[in-house]
Formats: sequence, C-alpha cells, structure tokens
Amino acid sequence: MKNTKKLVIAGLLIALAVVGSTFSIPVFGSKCSPVQHLVNVLAAIILGPWYGVVMGFVAATIRVAFGLGTFLAFPGSICGALVAGILFKFFKNIPSACIGELLGTSILGGLLAYPVALFIMGNKSAALFAYIVPFLISSAGGTIIAAVIAIALKKTKVLEKLI
Repeated sequence: MKNTKKLVIAGLLIALAVVGSTFSIPVFGSKCSPVQHLVNVLAAIILGPWYGVVMGFVAATIRVAFGLGTFLAFPGSICGALVAGILFKFFKNIPSACIGELLGTSILGGLLAYPVALFIMGNKSAALFAYIVPFLISSAGGTIIAAVIAIALKKTKVLEKLI
C-alpha cells in the first residue's frame, strides 16, 4: 500500500477515535472509550503495528488536549494497537488482532496505567492492578464492534483492497 493511502486511512481513523471519544463510559475513575479500541483493531489489520502505535499516541494526545480523555488514554491505546498489530502481522487473521487488542489494552495498558495514574495524574490511591478490568471492559466493546466491521469488510472483499 502506498504511504499516502496509509496516511489518509490513519488520519481518518484518528479522527474517528477522537470524535468517538465523546462517547465514553466511566469505569472506576477512567473514561473508557470503546471507539479507540475499534480503531486499534482496524489499524492493526489495515495498517500494521507501527501505524497503530503512532495513531494511538496521536489520538490520545488530541483527546487529552480537548478534555475528551485522561492521561490513561496513552497506555491503553498504544499497548492495544501494538499487540493487535503484532499478532495480526504474525497470524494474518482477524481473531488474532482482536485478541491482541484485548490483551494489549487490558493487561499491558492496565499495568502501565498505574505509574501514569500515580506519577502523572497524582492519584496516590492508585493500585497496580486497578485498571485491568476497566480497560478490559472498554476494549471488549470496541473489539467486538471492530470484529463485526472487519468480517463484513472481508466478506465484501473491501478489506483486501485496503490492505
């Protein structure tokens, strides 16, 4: 895929993540944004892990700058996109990207959220494993929606044109 096409798709997915973050679910002190996770899975499948990581960082930065998310947006979105992209690159199937998003966001992102909450956000009552379940809840919703979209794109042969 040409770089211009990848950049356009990345920009559209970032915009979707930012606009979609106006819909968030408060779970245990974090603003869970399922649309970010939908975007992570689609980016993993269409663009690969490194675009996904950069997109997660850019979307999180914009969300925080506009008050649509907290600093906890960084570890979840970046880790989910990375693991989803790596697993999709290795296994070349939609379920692997979905599992990667769930594991990357909930476990890695959830654990990395602890130092973010403690040192950046000043939450002295933060606990090491406190963000795993909320991140899993957020990630699960977005991942299910992404799986439905990705399967539909694959069945209509649109996905092969995007990859």
